Amino acid sequence: MDKVNLKGKCFELYIPEAAISEAVRNMAQQIRLDFDGKTPLLLVMLNGAFMFASDLAQDLDNSFELCFVKYSSYEGMESTNELKEFLPVPDSIRNRDIIIVEDIVDSGYTMSKMKSLLKGKGAKEVYIATLLYKPDADKFEVNPDYVGFEIPNDFIVGHGLDYDGLGRCYRDIYRIISK
Repeated sequence: MDKVNLKGKCFELYIPEAAISEAVRNMAQQIRLDFDGKTPLLLVMLNGAFMFASDLAQDLDNSFELCFVKYSSYEGMESTNELKEFLPVPDSIRNRDIIIVEDIVDSGYTMSKMKSLLKGKGAKEVYIATLLYKPDADKFEVNPDYVGFEIPNDFIVGHGLDYDGLGRCYRDIYRIISK
């Protein structure tokens, strides 16, 4: 589809599934090299990162563990600047290398808070793997370790990202063209 409509807003095709798959394969290859001989924990941020995490996990090997957490600082298209916990970090992170798997890093607020939280719970090292990164919007200088795509500060949906709960299941990524 070239365009999709969600709740009266129009979105155009931005990143096709094939490009996403290639970027994820490349990222997985780099992570495998960087963590050769180690068993890091992939900490998947729900709900948005579920599709990216599934793609990434399939391109990694069995030396990676996986668990899910759910924290949010967004309502609709805006950040609330408050991190809400829905599914907490497991206790088994002490002295572990953690790779936070996130769909998108924009303001950096959530990832900044998550890194602090994980370090406070005893994580050895904390890395960020994100499908999408908005460097111009990163107010917290998070600078993710693994990035699929750097994008401008547009609102996007698809491949796990949503607009008020809709649009997550598109295989492609779409950017808003009418607000």
